[in-house]
Amino acid sequence: MVTDLVQLGAGAARPPAELIFGDWYPALRARELRVGKMTKTMLLGVPLVLGRKKDGKIFAMRDLCPHRGIPLSAGWFDGETVQCKYHGWRFEPCSGQCVEIPSLTQFETLDPTKIYAGAYPCEERDGYAWVYLPEPGTGRVGDALPAVPELPKFSQRFRSAHLVADLPCNVDHGIIGLMDPAHGPFVHQAWWWRSRASIHEKEKHFEPIPQGFRMSAHAPSGNSAPYKLLGVYGEPITTTIDFVLPNRRYETIRCGDKWFSSLTTVTPVTPSTCRIDVIAAWNIFYAVPFVTSIATFFGARFVRQDQQTMIEQAEGLRFHPGLMLIDDADKPAKWYFGLKQARLKGSGEHPLSGPVTLHWRS
Repeated sequence: MVTDLVQLGAGAARPPAELIFGDWYPALRARELRVGKMTKTMLLGVPLVLGRKKDGKIFAMRDLCPHRGIPLSAGWFDGETVQCKYHGWRFEPCSGQCVEIPSLTQFETLDPTKIYAGAYPCEERDGYAWVYLPEPGTGRVGDALPAVPELPKFSQRFRSAHLVADLPCNVDHGIIGLMDPAHGPFVHQAWWWRSRASIHEKEKHFEPIPQGFRMSAHAPSGNSAPYKLLGVYGEPITTTIDFVLPNRRYETIRCGDKWFSSLTTVTPVTPSTCRIDVIAAWNIFYAVPFVTSIATFFGARFVRQDQQTMIEQAEGLRFHPGLMLIDDADKPAKWYFGLKQARLKGSGEHPLSGPVTLHWRS
C-alpha cells in the first residue's frame, strides 16, 4: 500500500536544482594537474581553472580575470604565477593575489597586491582535487573549514580504483537515484549482480547522523554475486552505508580483517547537470592477479547502467511531469530533501528523530 505519498510537482522536475555552497567538491582527478599546465572545469556553475605549482601544491581559481573578465585559462602558467592573456596581469594562484600589472608606471599609485582574483581552497585527497566553494559574495575564505572528505581505509596495504560518469540531470535526481534501493534488479541486471527473479523482501535499519543518515551495519544482500564471493573467507560479513550532505555516499564492507570501502559523490557541474565520481579501495583478494582491472571493468559497467538510465530519464523530464515518492523504498530520498532544505535555510530539525526500520522488495 502507498503511504505518505509525496507529489514532487512539475517544478521539481525542471532541469535546474538549488545548489549547496560552503562545502568541498571533487573538481577532477589530481593526476590531470601538471606543473606549468592549467586545466579547466566547472563546479556548481562556477568556471574554474586548476593547476599544480612547482612545489607540488595544487590550486583552484575562478576562471575569470578581475580586470576585464577574460578566462585566465587563456593565458599562461609558469609553475609559480598565472598571467592573463589580455593585459598580462599576473596572479599568485593559491591566494589569487595580483603580483604584477605590467601597464603601471612610476606615476601611478595603485598597489597591485591589494587586488585579488577569485581563488578557492584546494586539497589533494584520494586521487582527487577537492575544491571548497563558499557561498557567493562571502569574499576570501578563512581557515575554519570543514575537513576534506576522505575514503575510510582499514589497512596499510590496499588496492584502489576510480570511476566517473557525466549525468544529464540535476544533482537532486542524481542523488536520489544513487540512494534508491529498488532499482537494482532492473537497472543492474547481470549474471554477476542481480536479476528480476532475485527480488525478495528486505528489512533495513536506519539512524540519523550529523548532516545525513546511516543504514546500520547489516549482512549484505544475499542476491548479489560479489557479496557471495566473500564467503570464501569464512567470516561474518557486514555492510554499513552512510549518506552525508551535500552529496556523499560511503559504503564499508567488513569481513574479518578483509574490507572494501567506497566513496561515491554526485557533484553538480551546473544547476542542471551533474557527475558521479567513485573512489573504491579494498584488501579483499589482494593477491589475485589483475584484480584492479577486473574490479574496474565490472564497476564501470555498473556505473554505465546508472548513466544510461539517467539519460533515458532526462528524456521524460523534458516534459516536466509531476513526480512522486512512496514509502518505504523512497524514504531515504525524502530524508535527503529534508536535510537539504534544512541546510539551505540554516535551520530545521533532522528528518529522522531516531532509529527507524524500513521494508521494501529488491
